[in-house]
Amino acid sequence: MIDVRLFNFIHGFTDKFWLFDWLMTLVARYLGYVLVLGFLALVFWEKKWRPRLYFLFLAAVSLLISRGLITEVIRFFYKRPRPFSALNFTPLIEPLASVSFPSGHAVFFFGLAAVVFYLNRYWSWWFFAAAILMGLARIFVGLHWPTDVLAGALVGILITLATRKFLAHH
Repeated sequence: MIDVRLFNFIHGFTDKFWLFDWLMTLVARYLGYVLVLGFLALVFWEKKWRPRLYFLFLAAVSLLISRGLITEVIRFFYKRPRPFSALNFTPLIEPLASVSFPSGHAVFFFGLAAVVFYLNRYWSWWFFAAAILMGLARIFVGLHWPTDVLAGALVGILITLATRKFLAHH
């Protein structure tokens, strides 16, 4: 299966160079905090209070629906084990007890990047690049399959697009 091959390719770079392992672990664990702080900074740099409130509301609603509802419904019906469980190895960061599909991190941070796209196009590309890097890092450390990250990205982006379209009509 291509998912396992791609996982083995990305995860195969672990334990080759300690600094790379450390950097990817750092990205997998902490880059999300930087993105949330960056988003809040972008929102509060907005001079007018109505757009500021709109983007906070768009982020809150779309992320609540995508990560808090859709992701959990998918996980309820499809309980895919994480790679370290399926392949019986110890991941680089502490194992999570939850199922793997879709990646909750990918849902959240690709959804956040989609909100930033409407707020500030220039910064959105940095947010998308960081979300991709975080997804790769979470594969690298052994927590997700590549399709977990891809599905999470799609759920996060599509729900944000749908939420924005819904809010625009009401």
